[in-house]
Parts: sequence; structure tokens; C-alpha cells
Amino acid sequence: MTAGEKAKAKTEQTEGKVKEVAGSAIGNDRMAAEGQAEKSTGDAREAKEKAKDAFKH
Repeated sequence: MTAGEKAKAKTEQTEGKVKEVAGSAIGNDRMAAEGQAEKSTGDAREAKEKAKDAFKH
């Protein structure tokens, strides 16, 4: 996994989780849903990079 892509995936996951928790805490369903979607994007990016690494070895 390239360092840049790994960092980007972790950033998306973290920002998404924060947004999801904040949205839930204040009762903003839209913000919570956006956070969940952003976290999922980060999860997918991380999975893609791990799959690419698996085929390199």
C-alpha cells in the first residue's frame, strides 16, 4: 500500500467517524449519514490498497 493512499484512507475513515459521531450526538441524521459514507469510502480505499499489496507479493 502506498503511503499516500494509506494516509488518505485513514484520514477519510477518521473524518467520517468524527462526523458520524458528531451528527448522532446533535441529532443531525444527514451529518451522521455523510460521516458513515465517508468512513465507508476510506474503508473501501484501504481494502483496495491491501488487495493490490497482496498481489504484489
